[in-house]
Amino acid sequence: NGFMDGKELQNFIQELQQARKKAGLDLTPEMKAFVDQYGKTTDGKIGIVELAQVLPTEENFLLFFRCQQLKSSEDFMQTWRKYDSDHSGFIDSEELKSFLKDLLQKANKQIEDSKLTEYTEIMLRMFDANNDGKLELTELARLLPVQENFLIKFQGVKMCAKEFNNAFEMYDQDGNGYIDENELDALLKDLCEKNKKELDITNLATYKKSIMALSDGGKLYRAELALILCAEEN
Repeated sequence: NGFMDGKELQNFIQELQQARKKAGLDLTPEMKAFVDQYGKTTDGKIGIVELAQVLPTEENFLLFFRCQQLKSSEDFMQTWRKYDSDHSGFIDSEELKSFLKDLLQKANKQIEDSKLTEYTEIMLRMFDANNDGKLELTELARLLPVQENFLIKFQGVKMCAKEFNNAFEMYDQDGNGYIDENELDALLKDLCEKNKKELDITNLATYKKSIMALSDGGKLYRAELALILCAEEN
């Protein structure tokens, strides 16, 4: 679901402590603060970006991306739309490599092509959950901090292809083949009403703004909306 919580988090903390002890190492100050914060409660949850602040790495990749570009769901969606250049619904290794290269250039970091290839492979290993050599929207979304990852909430309301297509046609009221902002507003209001446990209607504006970042000049086509709401490939 994009984060560790409850028993998952407790198991991780236990393994972290055991591994450090076995290696003859004390917990780092960051690890101690982490254990103090999450070790005595089962109510906490932590995403991979937050976890990156705890684990020592040669170059802290995840925090770098968070600081440079992926600061909100809206930023993330705009980034996705740019690098999924063929609108395939996923980012392949070459598209991911371009994404990393541009991000590093924005940070004024010069990098050899071999190192860039290595970073691309690391990203695929970390985020390609189904090992198909490409990243889906929800896989790459794990780069977002938990509190910003609205896609996690939509995992519980995804529809099968038939339901999604019926919903698209229902809310595309003028039948022009895309959903505009007002039509999306109506769709999301109904989803919030039907799924109050997963979706909070007070966050409707945020949901809408993030999803519309996938649109083409205010036109949200079926393939883009399917990335959020459809549980199956069309």
